Amino acid sequence: MSQNSRLIFGFHSTLAKLRHDPGAIREIYVDAARHDARLRDLVRHAEFATVRVLPVDSARLQAMAPGARHQGVIATVDAAQRHVTLDDVLDTLDEPAFLLVLDGIQDPHNLGACLRVADAVGAHAVIAPKDRAVGLTQTAVKVASGAAETVPYVTVTNLARTLRELKEREIWVVGTDADADDDLYTAQWPTACAWVLGAEGDGLRRLTRDTCDQLVNIPMLGSVASLNVSVATGVCLYEARRRRAPGSTRGPLSPTSPSA
Repeated sequence: MSQNSRLIFGFHSTLAKLRHDPGAIREIYVDAARHDARLRDLVRHAEFATVRVLPVDSARLQAMAPGARHQGVIATVDAAQRHVTLDDVLDTLDEPAFLLVLDGIQDPHNLGACLRVADAVGAHAVIAPKDRAVGLTQTAVKVASGAAETVPYVTVTNLARTLRELKEREIWVVGTDADADDDLYTAQWPTACAWVLGAEGDGLRRLTRDTCDQLVNIPMLGSVASLNVSVATGVCLYEARRRRAPGSTRGPLSPTSPSA
């Protein structure tokens, strides 16, 4: 594989790429021993997009992505992805912003799962620092099950500065902290919001925490002290999505209102 290519693998990631950015796919390698309906569907999508499909034996697939759960599908894609900026995302929105900010996530499985949640709830982008964070590795893309191709992933040099820029755009910045006074279900926040979650164990960095407009905790009623960051992301984003729905029983605040 050339330095200008990268791999994506699995049905979800490959189909998402075929649907949203087929021009970036160079070829798709599939297990020659598979003849099931799922593979036939993928091949039809590839033929429609005029992407070459190469049947190969399973040993070659394993050599291309050692240890990966590729499901018999590996695609080589152009590694030169268009850089997405925060302005690219925010300047094209026709509704209040709904963002996920990840502070210091090191595990690619957690990043992929967070991207999957962000896609599911309709978040407009995921924001993360360039340094001290895992980035979109092959594992993260695979775990995201196609969400890495549909949710803009914005990397920034200075996360605290980016949060201040969001606040200047009247986007309320809500951080999660186990010691926060407000809990997720009694707190209020505006519709335009950015949810900030930190790595499991370490949580938010001090400067990130201090830059938030509001901190909330997720009530923990059992014996465990914390949730995995991807689970916490799902809990918070689905509660925020519920309140964005018409007829929500707990209305949002104005952008300048303090928390309840």
